Amino acid sequence: MALRVSHYLMALLMMPAVAAAKVPSVAVDIPPVYSLVDQVMGDLGSPDLVIQQGASPHGYTLRPSEAAALNRADVVFWIGDGLTPSLADSLENLAGDAVSVELMEVPGTLTLEYRQGATFDTHDHEASDDHGHEHAHHSENPHAWLDPLNAQVWLGAIAESLANVDPQNAAIYRDNARRSKAELVALTKELNKRLANAHDTRFVVFHDAYHYFENRFEISATGAISLGDASQPSPARLNELRKRIDELNIHCVLSEPQFDPKLVKSVFGDTGVETSIVIDPLGTALSLGDELYPQLLHQLADGLVRCGEAH
Repeated sequence: MALRVSHYLMALLMMPAVAAAKVPSVAVDIPPVYSLVDQVMGDLGSPDLVIQQGASPHGYTLRPSEAAALNRADVVFWIGDGLTPSLADSLENLAGDAVSVELMEVPGTLTLEYRQGATFDTHDHEASDDHGHEHAHHSENPHAWLDPLNAQVWLGAIAESLANVDPQNAAIYRDNARRSKAELVALTKELNKRLANAHDTRFVVFHDAYHYFENRFEISATGAISLGDASQPSPARLNELRKRIDELNIHCVLSEPQFDPKLVKSVFGDTGVETSIVIDPLGTALSLGDELYPQLLHQLADGLVRCGEAH
């Protein structure tokens, strides 16, 4: 009898290891996607982050450990080559057998174009020496995770992708996604109330990464210091911003932690425009996990509220 009980206990102890072994290895590109995938995976596991916190995804070069994460992945969730063009080749070379889910291509995803010109409402063909470069970026804006309705669409796609690879845990993925969608619905309502008095706020962003957030909450940036891919702005672009600061009645400029604050100071340093507010589309300073995505949206809303109060 004792022998039979010990065998039974040993079998029970081994069961979690067997179940865990069936959970797919998952890789993701950026922290907000990590957070959404982590919500869907729940207690079954967590994904591997390929582009580390604090790094800009534009032009990122993989480190060996990140390449290894792609190599062992069964499923890869990524925004798309508009955000990380170098990742497309890496996926083909390192994760050719993995299921690749390009979130910008998920049916139901709202897509917006990059806005043109330093102040979005103008595009001076004569003055701007980065005219050709800007036209090269007149394309789909890949920062679509900043619309919580897109995130809801993606949660469903993430759950279905994981369910197809791991049918044993399909119900868990789908239940987790349903719960996260409901939480995002509530969060969107909360942020709409929080930003109700911010619709007339006049602000400039570091680069055109926030169009989706602005569109969802009926707020509109006046312009951007850098181009949509955060590349170095031309002197003509900076001069256009300087010349129009008073005309546009700008309340504040919203900086980002990944980029040189000297650019902000060079344009707005002696104008009286508030320059101390820092926002981040990637959640660089947030703890990596399932709460990162809602915390990121809260931080963006807080920054815009502070901008309006600074006027």
